[in-house]
Amino acid sequence: MKLLLDECMDRHLARSLKNHFVRTVPQMGWASFKNGELLALAQNQFDVFITVDRHLPNQQHLAKFKIAVLVIRTTSNRLADLKPLLPAILAAIERTKPGHAIFVGA
Repeated sequence: MKLLLDECMDRHLARSLKNHFVRTVPQMGWASFKNGELLALAQNQFDVFITVDRHLPNQQHLAKFKIAVLVIRTTSNRLADLKPLLPAILAAIERTKPGHAIFVGA
């Protein structure tokens, strides 16, 4: 799968998402784009957008995008807080569907 990590995500998480092609929003040069614009760009190159922005699914009409959204619910976006959720994150990546959001974590 091709995964895009939101700029609010710890970029080091990419190393833990083995067997996937992973890029970050800053690597793509898209840090200045708002969520709707970002999803529109990302849908052409990625399968899943990963974020900790819990409000994104309510702010965007995800059904109009050809990209899935994975929202990670955690106490912070630090790698130490994300790592315990890795098994659930990897399982959720496999269940994603374009135009839908999946939530992982508490």
